Amino acid sequence: MDSIKVEHMRQLFEYKQKLRKNPQLRRLFLELTLRCNENCLHCGSRCGDVKSDELSVEVYHEFLDKIAKDFPKKPMLCITGGEPLLRQEFEQIMGYAHKLGFHWGMTSNATLIDEKKVEMLKRTGMATISVSIDGLRETHDEFRRSKGGFDKAVRGIKLLMGGGFQNVQVTTVVTKKSLSQLDELFELMKELDVDSWRVIGIEPMGRALELKDYWLSMDEQRQMLDFIRKKRYEGWPVMYGCSHYLGLEYEREVRDWYFLCNAGVYTASIMANGNIAACLDIERRPETIQGNILRDDFTKVWNDKFEIFRTPLWEKNEKCRDCKERDFCEGGAYHSWDYDRNEQRVCFINA
Repeated sequence: MDSIKVEHMRQLFEYKQKLRKNPQLRRLFLELTLRCNENCLHCGSRCGDVKSDELSVEVYHEFLDKIAKDFPKKPMLCITGGEPLLRQEFEQIMGYAHKLGFHWGMTSNATLIDEKKVEMLKRTGMATISVSIDGLRETHDEFRRSKGGFDKAVRGIKLLMGGGFQNVQVTTVVTKKSLSQLDELFELMKELDVDSWRVIGIEPMGRALELKDYWLSMDEQRQMLDFIRKKRYEGWPVMYGCSHYLGLEYEREVRDWYFLCNAGVYTASIMANGNIAACLDIERRPETIQGNILRDDFTKVWNDKFEIFRTPLWEKNEKCRDCKERDFCEGGAYHSWDYDRNEQRVCFINA
């Protein structure tokens, strides 16, 4: 089995060299707002009850017109925030995207979803949704600093499922406090009959950088991965995210394919203020921001910039350069990279 994995990953390595020269925009994230009705301890974008710059409806319409024209094979739109449903003009923006023929999905805490929202999401053509459930009731509410958030999210999921949506996913961020709850959460996922369950460890980014007591040790990470692998072997739609290269033991075992950080080669993002970036989970700093759609041509930026994301991270770190699995990992994920120290914060190989 390992020899097959190595051969696959060598082929992927060759593919990635070509992809850097000819990137393919497959997913375009739109951060409609940084405002949120929850205030999660781990939020990568530090959202919550904050003042948020927000692009006008007209800017979104003009931008979507341009993307539809410049990218005949339209990228999937991934709508996020903050809580995107707090954006008052949500239907105007996403209804227009639907009219242009964009396939789109959303990340939401689902606490604002009611019967009217379900009908609006149908009208605007929502194809997928990922809802956060970060533990059992008490753990979830404490982690997201939202009293009653768990029950509201479960209600939202049930309304979506009852409304006929075919791709309802739950995402769970696992911490030291919720790791022991995975079996009970699995029973909840079965009861809700969600289409898939995405299980990921808490990541060292945003507010979570200050939450070391919540971080998983490498042994705990492996415990989580073993849980995912077992459920997948049993035929359940449980998966790990795209977060990290996991080594020969887990690659292709806990998700559908091998690690490839999508930032800047498959994925770009527009922040709430118009800034152009790769993955929204990546630290927001001058070298990771590639421009702003209020003043820059997005297509030109996509074609000519993003160099930081199209250069292997291992080139910046001696430990990575000497690693025997360097070509498969390439320095790891851009969202967990320490841009001041030029080192990877999460490494499953040299932990």
